[in-house]
Amino acid sequence: MAGPPQSKADYVYASLLDDLRNARLSGGTPLRATEIAQRLGVSITPVREALRRLENDRLIRYEQNHGATVIDLSADALVEYYSVRAVVEGLGARLAADRITDEQLARLWTIHERMVADEQAGRYELLGEQSREFHLAIADIGGPAFLGAHARAVRNNFPVPAHASLWLDPDQARNHLTVHEHLLKALKAGDGTTAERIMVEHVQFSGRYRLDRAGS
Repeated sequence: MAGPPQSKADYVYASLLDDLRNARLSGGTPLRATEIAQRLGVSITPVREALRRLENDRLIRYEQNHGATVIDLSADALVEYYSVRAVVEGLGARLAADRITDEQLARLWTIHERMVADEQAGRYELLGEQSREFHLAIADIGGPAFLGAHARAVRNNFPVPAHASLWLDPDQARNHLTVHEHLLKALKAGDGTTAERIMVEHVQFSGRYRLDRAGS
């Protein structure tokens, strides 16, 4: 992660958000201000401010006699989350097909090839974050003024728990790398309709997979 932002509260907030996004803090995990302060080398005050911000983001909640805990998404919330992602990231893919440069396409291929190498080496724990990078790069290409930032905000607010990531499933990892390759070919061809369809179906499948995992 990048160095500390402008204030200690920003630093704590960014650190906790990164932990949530990368599933180092899963749903139901208690967040104790004193422990966080000691771990990050700050006082209690910026920790409390950061926790209030996370509560406003609906990522944590306070319960009587329990303090702050990380929120688990309900089934309805998961459906909404992946539906929003499908629309936003699908639109980003369609717009990217018209705007992508050779340099940008080469960067996406580099990410993809790195993921393929990690999958073949069995480094499945590295794939989820790289997939996030891949998806957000496409959204940034398609919507540099607004859409990319919106796609990033949606993902940051509802991180995927480690146990729910389809990238830890070898069969799913191989299948989704194939999908990424087809998406790259559509972007290279400038075929926005196909790129959007592939992205929408890809995100929707991820949502169904996570719902199935949550219900098991």
